[in-house]
Amino acid sequence: MATKRDYYEVLGVGKNASSDEIKSAFRKKAKEFHPDLNKDDPNAADKFKEAQEAYSVLSDDNKRKMYDQYGHAGVDNSAGGGFNGYTADFDLNDIFDTIFGAGSNFTSGFSGFGGGGRSRATRGSDVLMQLDLDFDEAIYGCEKKFSIDVVEECDECHGHGGFDKTECPTCHGRGTITSEQHTILGSFMSQSTCPACRGVGHTYKRKCSECNGKGQIKKKKNLTINVPAGINTGDRQRVAGKGNPGTDGGPNGDLYIEYVVSEHKYFVRDNDDIYLEVPLTLNEAILGAKKVIPTLYGNLKLNVASGTNSGDKERIRGKGVDNKYTRHKGDMYVVYKVYTPNKLSREQKNIIEKLADTNLETDEIKEFNRFVKQND
Repeated sequence: MATKRDYYEVLGVGKNASSDEIKSAFRKKAKEFHPDLNKDDPNAADKFKEAQEAYSVLSDDNKRKMYDQYGHAGVDNSAGGGFNGYTADFDLNDIFDTIFGAGSNFTSGFSGFGGGGRSRATRGSDVLMQLDLDFDEAIYGCEKKFSIDVVEECDECHGHGGFDKTECPTCHGRGTITSEQHTILGSFMSQSTCPACRGVGHTYKRKCSECNGKGQIKKKKNLTINVPAGINTGDRQRVAGKGNPGTDGGPNGDLYIEYVVSEHKYFVRDNDDIYLEVPLTLNEAILGAKKVIPTLYGNLKLNVASGTNSGDKERIRGKGVDNKYTRHKGDMYVVYKVYTPNKLSREQKNIIEKLADTNLETDEIKEFNRFVKQND
């Protein structure tokens, strides 16, 4: 199997090219390699198709992001993969508008690239929505019920948009109309989508009143989804077939749920690791103590070493997030913070004053004091 060329190389642009630059580069390549304009190059059709595929990926922000991250493997579905297949933001035929007239389809003996014809079954577009979770729902997983506005096939007309189907009298069922174009390059046959039937080849004697002829209606739908334990903000979950409906018998798109997780009052999450700030009194910090702390899986008793300072950190393996989404389990980090009382009784002040008469200087304090004297 031949190795695919880099899409940026195909269009002759850099990886930081803007959407306008990519669009302009594709127009040039399309004009250069369209088989009806390039009769000398036997590989023109393949080069045109290669440029079309490259543009279908790089012109779509989601597909381009996947391609930049994973290369061809990230967009290995038809026409570059991604959410919706080929989704160029302009019709291929508008490349030739300046030559053949606006709205025409350039089809002089060459098929398969932008020509009209009967509409094909098209997959529905994907839908992206955000869903809020509280901290515990994300950590332990949950069943989440929510409602979403979706576009569905009309039940009344079964997606047809009307009743009593009849052959289109304008195109006689072909879905296209053909006309001759006279240009500076000579005379060409131009094929365009039939405006009467919009390319499907048939019309209906009676329009559906439920969907007003569109074949689709908007509904509010209730869904239930199982959220896996360990979901984090920005993670996405795919619900197959719950996106917008396809056209002409095409399958539904998918629903993508992007999660937003709220913060916890005490636990701080860093990917699958959990951080907990544990307060200590002066007594506990100086003399050491047995301290009961909360974890994601219940309370745990820790031995706090004597002489613990603010900022000292202790790692507890396996007490982080048990992530079923990534199949990884994190750790927990305890960060100690020593609190100095701002209100003391007379008895406490006496004790502190007596303590001040003793030498409590550490090596760090002695070294700092020496530096102060040297700096005087």
